Amino acid sequence: MTPARPGLDPELRELLADMPLMTQLDQEMLAQLRRLPSTPVEPLLAHRQVDRREVVVPAVDGAPIPMSIFKPVGAVAAPCVYWMHGGGMVMGDRFSQIDIPLEWLDRFGAVVVSVEYRLAPEATGTALVDDCYQGLLWIAEHAAELGIDPARIVVAGASAGGGLAAGVTLLARDRGASRIDPPIAAQMLICPMLDHRNTSTSSRQFSGGPGVWTREMNEFGWRCVLGDLTGDLTGDEVSPYVSPALADDLSGLPATYIDTGSAEVFRDEDADYATRIWAAGGQAELHVWAGGFHGFDALYPQARISATARRTRTDWLARVLRADCPVEES
Repeated sequence: MTPARPGLDPELRELLADMPLMTQLDQEMLAQLRRLPSTPVEPLLAHRQVDRREVVVPAVDGAPIPMSIFKPVGAVAAPCVYWMHGGGMVMGDRFSQIDIPLEWLDRFGAVVVSVEYRLAPEATGTALVDDCYQGLLWIAEHAAELGIDPARIVVAGASAGGGLAAGVTLLARDRGASRIDPPIAAQMLICPMLDHRNTSTSSRQFSGGPGVWTREMNEFGWRCVLGDLTGDLTGDEVSPYVSPALADDLSGLPATYIDTGSAEVFRDEDADYATRIWAAGGQAELHVWAGGFHGFDALYPQARISATARRTRTDWLARVLRADCPVEES
């Protein structure tokens, strides 16, 4: 029997009623979802004074990693938001949820760089997080020409992208030995996908019925990335850079923002990650939005709870970055 679950925010419940929902995901359905049109980015740029640049960065194995760069005209020594998109590690592209970091381009004059990491099941294991890390290295190496302040690079992502942002931050800490290398000023983890084990109370609560992202869909995504290792509850063969909840040590991380909904699969693993950062002496800000389902603010930014969640993230970034440009009042 599925345990009782928190109810949805009334406004979100009404909006969600018109959305087709799924219980499970399989290869056939994934193929159909991948055929859907990509997010059109041009309308989002039409009213912005932005220089757009497309680059291709080589992966560790030489495969091409496309990245899109959105730079405010005239930006010099600007903060940078390095964006990793969501999609359960199996779908989406570098323009998915791009409206979220573009808000920070507006507010802080930030350069936004979005990476198109390879997807599972075509890419497996650490390939996805390695792609994202290679993108971070490229940004650090080209910071001057991009008008980026290398001391104010923020890694950010939603859902799978949030998990990859966490993995990239762990990689940068561990490969930098005594310091994070390349430097990361902060990590913004939006409803992040952090734990392949899928055994939390919130995971069990959102199982057995339709939803935006259910336990069964989560199992499919992780199985595509890890194959048979998804059943390894000890995590001995699964890299913590892929499943960051497995990391034994969460010390030495940059300022961290984590948010999630009370009515979603990732609630408990996200709250646990913040708790473990505090236990290691780190600084994390955690928000659990009452009645929020997975990705609520990306799907329905017009909802009151969504506007509050997005504004709260921006306020946190303003404090962390201490941006020289004034933050506009909402």
